[in-house]
Amino acid sequence: MLDVRRLHLLRELDRRGTIAAVAEALAYTASAVSQQLSVLEREAGVPLLERSGRRVVLTPAGRTLAAHADAVLERLERAVSELAGAREGIGGSLRIGTFPSGGPAIVPAALAELALRHPALEPMVREIDSARVSDTLRAGELDVALVHDYDFVPASPDTAIEQVPLLEEPVFLATGGADRTGQVTPSDVRGGTLAELLGPWSASPWITARDGTTGHAMAVRACQAAGFQPRIRHQVNDFRTVLALAAIGQGAGFVPEMATDPAPEGVVLTRLPLFRRSRVAFRAGGGTHPAIAAFVGAARAAVTALGSVTSNAAP
Repeated sequence: MLDVRRLHLLRELDRRGTIAAVAEALAYTASAVSQQLSVLEREAGVPLLERSGRRVVLTPAGRTLAAHADAVLERLERAVSELAGAREGIGGSLRIGTFPSGGPAIVPAALAELALRHPALEPMVREIDSARVSDTLRAGELDVALVHDYDFVPASPDTAIEQVPLLEEPVFLATGGADRTGQVTPSDVRGGTLAELLGPWSASPWITARDGTTGHAMAVRACQAAGFQPRIRHQVNDFRTVLALAAIGQGAGFVPEMATDPAPEGVVLTRLPLFRRSRVAFRAGGGTHPAIAAFVGAARAAVTALGSVTSNAAP
C-alpha cells in the first residue's frame, strides 16, 4: 500500500526539482525526505528516482506516480471538504494569505463579513507575495489565499491549485507633477501604446517592487516592451510609498487601480493598457470546504463594496 504522505513528497520533488527544496518547503531534513522516498520506492516495487549528476530526478515511473499523486491528494481534499460540510456550522481556524495591497482593500471587509455570518470561524491572515502562494498552499501552510498576476507575468499553471476569479483592474503609471494652480492633474488615458505612454519616462529613475516579486517582474517587462530597460532607484512593495515617492519626483512607478485611492498631492496617474487580475486560490478539491467557500463569498462581497473598481470584477 502506498503511503499518502510519501506520495506528497514525490509530487513536491517533481515540482521543486531537488530534495533540499522539498525539505525546506515542508520543514523536513533532506535525509528524512530521502529516506521516505526510498521507502516509497520499495512500496511501489519499481525505481522512482535516478541520479543525474548531483541531482536526483524522477524516472518515467516516478513521473507517472507523481501525476497520480495529484489526483489522490485532490480526492483527499474533497473528502476533507465533505466531512467539514457534514458538521453543524462553520468554525475552527482558517489560514488566509494575501498580497500586500489586498490587505487594506479586501481582507478587512471580508473578515467583517465572516465574523458576522460565521462567528465561530477563526481567520488568521498572513501577508505573502503571489509568487510564493502556490508553494505555500501545497505545503499546507495556508488554506486559502488572495493572489494576482499581471499582463507580462501570467500565473504559472499548477494542477494542485485551483483559483476562482475575483477582480480585474487597470494599472496606472504614477509620476510627479502638478498644474500651475498646484493641483494634481491625473489622466485617465485609454488610448496609446505602452511605448507612447512610458517612453517619455524612459530616462527617469523608476520605483518597483522588490526583486523576486510579480510586481517587480511586471515593471521590468512592461518597460522592456516599451523599448527600454528601467533604471531602478527604489524598490518598495507598498503602493502608498510608491505614490508618495512619485509625488515628490523620485521616479515613475506602476500602481494598480485598487491602490490609487487616496492619491497624495502632486502625483499624476496615467491609465495604461495593462491589467492586474486578482483571484482566490486554494488546494485542488478544497473549493467546497465550507470555510473556504465562505471566504470566497466574503471576498467577492468586499470587492463589490470597492465601488468603481468593481466595474471589471468577475461575475
